[in-house]
Amino acid sequence: MDEQPEKQGKIDEQLRRQKEIDDWLPITSSRNAKWWYSAFHNVTAMVGAGVLSLPFAMSNLGWGPGVVILILSWVITLFTLWQMVEMHEMVPGKRFDRYHELGQHAFGEKLGLWIVVPQQLICEVGVDIVYMVTGGKSLQKVHNIVHKDEKDSIKLSYFIMIFASAHFVLAHLPNFNSISGVSLAAAVMSLSYSTIAWTASIHKGVQADVDYGYLAPSTSGTVFNFFSALGDVAFAYAGHNVVLEIQATIPSTPETPSKKPMWRGVVIAYIVVALCYFPVALIGYYTFGNKVEDNILISLEKPEWLIIMANMFVVVHVIGSYQLYAMPVFDMIETVLVKKLEFRPTTTLRFISRNLYVAFTMFVGITFPFFGGLLGFFGGFAFSPTTYFLPCIMWLAIKKPRKFSLSWIVNWICITLGVMLMILSPIGGLRSIILQAKNYKFYN
Repeated sequence: MDEQPEKQGKIDEQLRRQKEIDDWLPITSSRNAKWWYSAFHNVTAMVGAGVLSLPFAMSNLGWGPGVVILILSWVITLFTLWQMVEMHEMVPGKRFDRYHELGQHAFGEKLGLWIVVPQQLICEVGVDIVYMVTGGKSLQKVHNIVHKDEKDSIKLSYFIMIFASAHFVLAHLPNFNSISGVSLAAAVMSLSYSTIAWTASIHKGVQADVDYGYLAPSTSGTVFNFFSALGDVAFAYAGHNVVLEIQATIPSTPETPSKKPMWRGVVIAYIVVALCYFPVALIGYYTFGNKVEDNILISLEKPEWLIIMANMFVVVHVIGSYQLYAMPVFDMIETVLVKKLEFRPTTTLRFISRNLYVAFTMFVGITFPFFGGLLGFFGGFAFSPTTYFLPCIMWLAIKKPRKFSLSWIVNWICITLGVMLMILSPIGGLRSIILQAKNYKFYN
C-alpha cells in the first residue's frame, strides 16, 4: 500500500529538483522578456563584426554574384529563422528552449544531440574566439592611431587579454535578460559603426585608381577566394544558433504564443540587418574596389577621430555579442555539470566554469589570430548547416509537407544551396589560413 505515495513523492522530488535546476540555468530561468528584447538580441547576434569584411567579400565575388548572394542569403536566412520561430512551440504545452531540444524532437533523442550540439558548439565557441581577436585588433588599432610615432607597438596578444578582462566580469551575469542592457548597447553600436563605415566611404569618394576586377593573378586563386568569400557572407548571417534560446525568454500562453512577439522582433532585427549590411557591402566595394582591406575600417584611415570612434563601437558591440553567444554555451556546460555530474547548482560552480571558458577562448584567440581565414573556415563548416539547412531538414522531418508542394520545394532548394555552401567555403577558408600561417610566428 505504501508504494504509491512513496513513488509519487519520488516523482515530486524529481520534478522539484528539475524545476530548481531550470530556474537556475541561464536560458530557462527568466521568461518575462518583451518583444523588443528579441529585436535587439537578434540584431546583436546577427550583425557581427562580419559586416566589416563584407566589402572584401564583395571584391572576391564581383558585382553580379556578390549582390545576388547577399540578397539570397538575407532571404533564405529570414525564411529559416521563421521556421525556427514557428517550431519553438509546435508541440502543444511544450517549448523547445534550445536548438538541440528541437533537434532531438526531429531526429530522436540520441541522434538529435549528436547532429546539433557539435555544430552549435563550433558556432558559438568559434564566434567567441573570433570576437576575442576582433576586440583585441580594434583596441590595437585605436592604440596605433593615437600613438603612431612610437617605435615598438604593444603586441596583439596583450590587447586580446585587455579585451578578455571585460568578459571575466560580464560572464557572471546569470541569464539572457540580465544581459539585455549589454545587448542593447551592442545593437546600437553595430548600427553606428556600420553607418560610420559607409558614410565615411562616401565622404572619401571613389578612389582614382579603383578597379572592380578580381585581384588574384591566377584562375585557381580567384576561385578559392570566391569560395572563401561565400564563407564570409554565410558568417554574416549567423544568428540562428541563439534564436530558440532568445525566444525561450519570452512569456507564452495559448492565447498569445511567444512566436508573435518573437517574429515581430525578428522582422525589425532583419530590417536593421539590411540597413547595416547592404550599404556597407555595396558602398564600401564601390569606393575602394578590389583594394579594400578585409576590415573596411582599415581602408578608411582618415578622419582619425571617426575611425577611433568606430573601432571603440566595434569593441563595445563585440563585448555584447560575445556574451550573447556564450550564454547557450554556459547553459550547456552548467546542464552537464548539474544534471550529469550532479554538482549542486551554486554560484561557485558558475564562477569557476565560466571563468575557465573565457580563459579558454582567450587563449585560443591569442594563439591563432588570423581573423579572416578562420571566419571562412568556421563559417562554412558550422554556420551553413545551423543557419541555412538544419532548420529546413527539421521542418521536413517534423511537418512532413507533401512531395513537390511549395513548402517541400523551397526547403529542398535551401538545403541544396546550404550544402553547397558548407562544402565550398571551408576549402577557400583553409587555403587563406595556410597562406597566412606561412609567415606567422606564435605569440610574436
